[in-house]
Amino acid sequence: MSVSTDNKKIDEFLTRGVENIYPNREFVEARLREGKQLSIYLGIDPTGPTLHLGNAIILKKLKELQDLGHKVILLIGDFTATIGDPDKLSVRKPLTKKEVLNNAKSYKKQAGVFLRFSGINKAEIKYNSKWLAKMKFEDVLSLASKMTVEQMLKRDMFETRIKEGKSVYIHEFLYPLMQGYDSVALDINGEIGGNDQTFNMLAGRTLMKQIKNKEKFVLTMKLLEDKDGKKMGKTEGNMVSLIDSPKDMFGKIMSWTDGMILPGLELCTYASNEEIDKIKIELNNKTTNPRDVKMRLAKDVVSIYYGEKESTAAQENFIETFQNKKAPENINEISVKKGEKLVDVLNSFGVVKSKKEAIRLIRDGAIKNTSNNKIEDKNYEIENDEVLKIGKKRFIKVKVN
Repeated sequence: MSVSTDNKKIDEFLTRGVENIYPNREFVEARLREGKQLSIYLGIDPTGPTLHLGNAIILKKLKELQDLGHKVILLIGDFTATIGDPDKLSVRKPLTKKEVLNNAKSYKKQAGVFLRFSGINKAEIKYNSKWLAKMKFEDVLSLASKMTVEQMLKRDMFETRIKEGKSVYIHEFLYPLMQGYDSVALDINGEIGGNDQTFNMLAGRTLMKQIKNKEKFVLTMKLLEDKDGKKMGKTEGNMVSLIDSPKDMFGKIMSWTDGMILPGLELCTYASNEEIDKIKIELNNKTTNPRDVKMRLAKDVVSIYYGEKESTAAQENFIETFQNKKAPENINEISVKKGEKLVDVLNSFGVVKSKKEAIRLIRDGAIKNTSNNKIEDKNYEIENDEVLKIGKKRFIKVKVN
């Protein structure tokens, strides 16, 4: 397969949904216009069994490169996931090798919505345990000598935890080194990831220069954020999973705030830039209803994963449930902790008179979630923001803190 240097496609790759480009746009653009095949990768730690829309944003961008004729690699962080990428709040709980491999077993199928894993210029899947698990202690020491403590302390999450008097463990300093070494082991030209991974990806740039004397470009993507500014993903418990049913996926997107409509269209759909600009003007001028645009967004997203027929059915189901049956515009909202049992929530907020009544309603199939699916488990736990329909006329909005 020949490499395309199509100006419009390259420009779209370098602009749509892109947060930053390192070392700069001019460097990457020049490489893409050379007409030589480049190798670019996305690394994902399998900390859960499903990919989500946040991952899909980057997979969709990687597809653009594959369509241009470049070599793309999906790197499964089966070694790094056993340690865990540090976060701002606390040290992550380590996963076992068995848990990690079990989580990753359907990643190829889920990523296959965007990437071609067969035929000409097929995408490759690799695992970083292949090189990281074989490193000796002297190799780790040699790698650690490539970066300073001062460089590590510049990472925002370490700064946050130190300011709050929380511990930072030595192995957490090693995580960016390990992820950075992936670039060296793969000997790639570039890496794509969410902008929350900027530090780790730039660590790879540092190591590539020092070990390979090679310039690696990094392209960071905008994050899909909820109304509180938290990224949509596994950690925050607000993700839209790529294996959600069409109804669930549609319902979750319809629960997004109006401020997420335009970013959602840009990052999660194939709507043209011209269409998005037109919609932005219409929303600003209040000549279109945000709910109708959100309906289009939800339908477009579902169609990517399930096709037009299923997306239309999901839309019709939503309209039947929340419009024809006239769910109130201003639904009472209650705030709960993630993982609380539904029966406890309904009882403590006075939605029902007792836990027994809540259990009876569940047993009778009288409680439905945002996607109009019956909740049938009396031990059902609240994991995400949901609109619950109780009986024929009552609706409550449950917000997870």
